[in-house]
Amino acid sequence: MPLYRVYVLRNREGRFYVGLSDDIEKRRAQHNSGGSRWTKMRGPWTLAWQSANLSLGDARNLENRLKRQGRGKGFYSITGLPRKTHNPAAAGPRVQIPPPQPNA
Repeated sequence: MPLYRVYVLRNREGRFYVGLSDDIEKRRAQHNSGGSRWTKMRGPWTLAWQSANLSLGDARNLENRLKRQGRGKGFYSITGLPRKTHNPAAAGPRVQIPPPQPNA
């Protein structure tokens, strides 16, 4: 009976992808080569977290639990990944508005 692992991939923008596989490195390579529709144009992807070996049923339950959490507190407490509070690079360029000048 094959064993599976749940994994979390992260791209350079800090976005996550949650999946499961019996061969994580092979699956990550598929994500990076365009073999998955959602991750195709969002890579490159690096492995951020992986579970212990699990049965297929347990792996599916954990994968669904992580996906249901969104990126809320539960996701970070399960994976132990640090919560990113603010990514200035993702916010785009800042525009500075000069203060109003008093009428002379």
